[in-house]
Amino acid sequence: MGSSSRLRIPILVFGLLLCFIILVPCCSSDNPNKTDNGDENNRNKNNVKEIVDEGQFIEVKSAPEDVVWVVQLSDLHFSVHNPERAQDFKSIVGPTLSMINPSLVLITGDLTDGKSKDLLTTKQDKEEWIEYQNIMEDVVRRSGLNKSIFHDLRGNHDNFGVSSFGGPSDFFSKYSLNGQLGRNGPVDSIIIQTGERKLLFVGIDTTSSSGLRGPTNFFGHPTDELLSQLSSALRKWDSQSAEPITKISFGHFPLSFSAASSSGKTLEDVFLLHSLSAYICGHLHTKFGKNLKRRHESIHPLYPHKMIQFNANTIPSDNRKDCSDGLTSVEEFWEWEMGDWRKSRAMRILAIDRGHISFIDIDYKLGAKNTIILPTFPLDSRFMAASYHKHNCDSMDLSLYETIRVLVFSASPIVSVVARIYDSRPGYLLEVVETSLRKLESTSSRGDLYFAPWNFKAFEDPSPERYLLQIEAIDNLGRSTLSELRPFSINGLHAKLSWSWKEFILMGCHWAALYFPIFWSFYFLVLSTILVPKILLFFSRRHYSYKHYIANRGFLNCLAWIFTELYNIPILWGCLVAYLFYLILCPWLFGQVFTDGKERGYMTYKGWVLKPNKNGNLEFLGFPDIMVVVLPHLFFVVLPAIVVIGGLAAERGRYRDYLLSLSGKKKDENQSEIRGYAPSSDGRHNRSHFLSSERWTRNVLLVVSLAICWVHFKSCRVLMKAYEMNPIIHFPLYSLLIPLMLAYTIYKTGNI
Repeated sequence: MGSSSRLRIPILVFGLLLCFIILVPCCSSDNPNKTDNGDENNRNKNNVKEIVDEGQFIEVKSAPEDVVWVVQLSDLHFSVHNPERAQDFKSIVGPTLSMINPSLVLITGDLTDGKSKDLLTTKQDKEEWIEYQNIMEDVVRRSGLNKSIFHDLRGNHDNFGVSSFGGPSDFFSKYSLNGQLGRNGPVDSIIIQTGERKLLFVGIDTTSSSGLRGPTNFFGHPTDELLSQLSSALRKWDSQSAEPITKISFGHFPLSFSAASSSGKTLEDVFLLHSLSAYICGHLHTKFGKNLKRRHESIHPLYPHKMIQFNANTIPSDNRKDCSDGLTSVEEFWEWEMGDWRKSRAMRILAIDRGHISFIDIDYKLGAKNTIILPTFPLDSRFMAASYHKHNCDSMDLSLYETIRVLVFSASPIVSVVARIYDSRPGYLLEVVETSLRKLESTSSRGDLYFAPWNFKAFEDPSPERYLLQIEAIDNLGRSTLSELRPFSINGLHAKLSWSWKEFILMGCHWAALYFPIFWSFYFLVLSTILVPKILLFFSRRHYSYKHYIANRGFLNCLAWIFTELYNIPILWGCLVAYLFYLILCPWLFGQVFTDGKERGYMTYKGWVLKPNKNGNLEFLGFPDIMVVVLPHLFFVVLPAIVVIGGLAAERGRYRDYLLSLSGKKKDENQSEIRGYAPSSDGRHNRSHFLSSERWTRNVLLVVSLAICWVHFKSCRVLMKAYEMNPIIHFPLYSLLIPLMLAYTIYKTGNI
């Protein structure tokens, strides 16, 4: 009895040990995708894999089928001087992402601000990057999402003063999410696999490899190598998959602020070649407009090199063809710039429903939202692709049109979702349809999709703006949320999408292509205006004066008189011509362009030069970024100064002739009598009163001169702080010559 008891103890211990060995591995293998973020409790049961040389692969298994949504954030600008940006991000974004449950989170640049409190000095701040890292760790944790589905990329603010990637001031490589996850290349590829199709997302980092300090760091700089990698990523799955593929690219810079590569290729060329659906970006911020969107087409022959586009939609809806007429094949894609988190607290949700893209931009300035509504069909006629209409003509897949479909994200249970359709033809909104939507039921769901059948053929109409859709959702607390009114077109016609003048300047002009034409047009006009009259007047026997202009009024006689007066001050005319040639032939200033090291470069109208390259040729950095300094100086300082100088010279001639006519003297009589002009004997007028009352034009020009000097000195102060310069030592001619010429003009024209 005793011996058997002693045997049971070792056997019992051995049995427990054997169970431990068997059971522990089994328990640990129940969830092989488990992470520290608690993904096992997350509704998003996606299978996420990182594939070497191919990017990330995300398999979406749960309902709703063939519907995927992602979140975009941009221009966070976390700053040590504005801590509320990071605090709001921490309190709002994590819970909101948990409510939305996206398959992907994209943060498209300008993660930190990199600016001093006065906004004049630009350099990387380690404290801002540590804050960004900590905030993102908290957001990932509170969202319950897998950290690997977060993708961030550089903006120009993240590259201020960074001389090279991987250098001591390149904090993005260390503190960003992509940097921590080893995504160090300029092209970031993600495949989302649904049961019906592939969704390809390709991120691009087009910041310059040599990050200049601001303000001459404003453009994206795709290289030929990057464009080659991008092209490979976009076409990789074309031949490998029989499934349809929807392609979306994301980056920081809009195409209007992206330069061409050294071979002349552009991002737009690559996107059009590979049938991209949309390019989403940031950079410009909401303060410049909420309609910073543009449709690009390969068949649009508006201007050479597509330098200008006047409308967001390039082809008017009335030029579209019906299915019976056929439809010309169009290579096209949409570009959608989104608002900034910096001041607008903006977030975008992008949904791809059966290959068709919808989005909503949300403003969080007033705090978090309890409910978010995103209709996915019918499509918004302002932003749908031409391929949608082509698809209608080719196959007329009725399953696409038979239901109204809406994604609803809510922190509280939804008890009612209603769709209303309005007819705007009467001149007011007339409700023509009201129908309740029901939720798509599924045992495993990533989000809530509501749908309702409708008679879509009843809404076929030649006007793409006649019918509007609005969705109302009510939660269990009785709170009602309305979506915006969205126009739709069953015929596949585009609604009008117009720009304000600011939006046109930012999105409709390709500034990299326009810079040199604008620059040389300025020089051609200004030099022609200054030099050609000089030559003509030299050979002319006529004497042009104010009296001659009064006797023979005309535009040419007016110009001849003004330039005659200007040429009567030869030193001033010579300085003007010399300054214009100086701006072309010589360096404008010498400044510190990188945070690392103390090497200075010099700036010309072509860009910054540090040192000759290996072949002994000058290598210009910051082209066409340099235009943010060059063009304002030419158009807001140099040109107004020339006009004021000519105006002051002409005013002196006019006033001289006025005094001569008033005193009855001829022009060639004794000038001392003119200087000694006295008022009438009754003593009611004195000289100072006469000068001030009769020379009001001069007084106006003096005020304009002060305004020009103020603008110029403000610009010089920005450059001084930005590039650590002394105006006397590092850019004396640029900073002082215009004010000196104005002062000399005022002095010379004050003497009659």
